[in-house]
Amino acid sequence: MARALVNLPPTVRRGQPFEVRALVSHAMETGFRPGADGKVLPRDIIRRFTCHYNHELAFAADLHPAMAANPYIAFYLMPDEPGVLEFRWVGDNGFVHTETRTLVVKP
Repeated sequence: MARALVNLPPTVRRGQPFEVRALVSHAMETGFRPGADGKVLPRDIIRRFTCHYNHELAFAADLHPAMAANPYIAFYLMPDEPGVLEFRWVGDNGFVHTETRTLVVKP
């Protein structure tokens, strides 16, 4: 099971952008590197990251084999109401990891 870290401010102001930072633990094997036996290790990467804000897509990124292990993603959101942020990482070999956070918005 993957471990994810999501960093949000404890509260945000309505209409003010804030930074969201997300990191997930994953080896991100490219599929090009030989293993100890000389055979190429199979590809195992996270292909897609999404963030939904109150069930609407707020941010998405497609990842490729050139991404480093334990991909770190930072982006900005501008809230207009309190709600729930859902973070989802989808990868090869059936990898799916989801985290949710409640967003507290002050006027």
